[in-house]
Amino acid sequence: MAEALSPGAEAEGGPGTVAQHNGVAGCGSGAREPAGEADERAPAAAAAPAAAPDPGKRKKRRGGAGERVVPPPKKRRTGVSFGDEHFAETSYYFEGGLRKVRPYFFDFRTYCKGRWVGRSLQHVFSTEFRAQPLAYYEAAIRAGRLHLNEEPVRDLDIVLKDNDFLRNTVHRHEPPVTAEPIRLLAENEDVVVVDKPSSIPVHPCGRFRHNTVIFILGKEHQLKELHPLHRLDRLTSGVLMFAKTALVSERIHEQVRDRQLEKEYVCRVEGEFATEEVTCREPILVVSYKVGVCRVDPRGKPCETVFQRLSYNGHSSVVRCRPLTGRTHQIRVHLQFLGHPILNDPIYNSSAWGPSRGRGGHIPKTDEELLRDLVAEHQAKQGLEVLDLCEGDLSSGPSDPIAPSSVLAKDNSEMMATAAQGVDGVIEAGPEHLDPPGTASETDDLNQETDPLCSECRLARQDPLPQDLVMFLHALRYKGPDFEYVSPMPPWAQDDWRED
Repeated sequence: MAEALSPGAEAEGGPGTVAQHNGVAGCGSGAREPAGEADERAPAAAAAPAAAPDPGKRKKRRGGAGERVVPPPKKRRTGVSFGDEHFAETSYYFEGGLRKVRPYFFDFRTYCKGRWVGRSLQHVFSTEFRAQPLAYYEAAIRAGRLHLNEEPVRDLDIVLKDNDFLRNTVHRHEPPVTAEPIRLLAENEDVVVVDKPSSIPVHPCGRFRHNTVIFILGKEHQLKELHPLHRLDRLTSGVLMFAKTALVSERIHEQVRDRQLEKEYVCRVEGEFATEEVTCREPILVVSYKVGVCRVDPRGKPCETVFQRLSYNGHSSVVRCRPLTGRTHQIRVHLQFLGHPILNDPIYNSSAWGPSRGRGGHIPKTDEELLRDLVAEHQAKQGLEVLDLCEGDLSSGPSDPIAPSSVLAKDNSEMMATAAQGVDGVIEAGPEHLDPPGTASETDDLNQETDPLCSECRLARQDPLPQDLVMFLHALRYKGPDFEYVSPMPPWAQDDWRED
């Protein structure tokens, strides 16, 4: 469930997170839908004198005889921030050129969505969270993992009401990222500027929480309460700016809106790029927010990118890119359209786009077929984290545009059912055998890193090679009216660079 209440909650909620077993979540807001009118109001007591209604106050909700009472929602602080209690959830270790996070217990939280009101938990889990079989949730109940309004759930038949608060404790595994350190380029009373390595997300999203720039800066550099000023894709490296206060953040975002900022990137692309300056103004449409795939389409939003070749080594070109608008994957999509995709772009230089790989906007398949083929390709490579997906995402909701094969869905369901049945003997002993988040002793790391309910604990995933986590796109320069920050040119952009 999305961590929607805590002052340190990241935006990783959305409808698909209440029952995610390994902490796999989308990058939605996790915000609660407006309160509905599903709950009945109990009549006032007969002995109480009638009071004049106050139009400025909302009448308090009381439960009738035998009716389950739902507490009012808690107020949430705006903004995103993380403190020491979040940073202490787990720790890092380094292996084979990778930064890894030790598995840990974590609470996903969400308020009841409007469409869930009047439905049972069993109905919601079976229709919207199909990544896990009901056997898993039954085992989670016996383990004390599911809570409704901070009370343990005893029965999946319980009917949800408006403002119900759900909490699901899961055992969370994060994908590894590069062990390359985050270098500080500048710091003053207003901003922090870093050189972000490729493969590290900026903020918690999807499967990533501790392996993010925000958490690494907080845990290793004691830089907290930071406000990201612009976005970089997880696979993109380079200049990344944070404001230290909301006031500075608003000032710089106003400069962004007024187009007073200049951004400059470098990349290495397929083939011999034109020597003259090239401007691409093709509109870009989001094909899938969940998978994170875009393409050129007349129905898309207007975009403009200016390209200039810097060098050519006989096979690939280094190109300077100046995006004049800020659409998702803009540089990558425009380069694909021009027939010069980034050399190692795992999405836009994929054979899933067809023989021409999207050049000129030619894609000989529907969006559904494209998404299916992209997911299948990365699934075969055990590289769904490139798409910020895991197998559980492939069957997580009825409206999901990417549906797995029936074999995959069946295998996943059977695996989870077997896992849930296999721990029944342990779970029946009571929830005290499972440490709740944040209460385990520091010497009890083994109990934190393994969980009898966790299917991920049973998987043997092959680690990626560090070089496979690098995409040849780098944010080189970020310039405003009163500042300019530049990061060093990456090794793959040097004139003497040669491919392996």
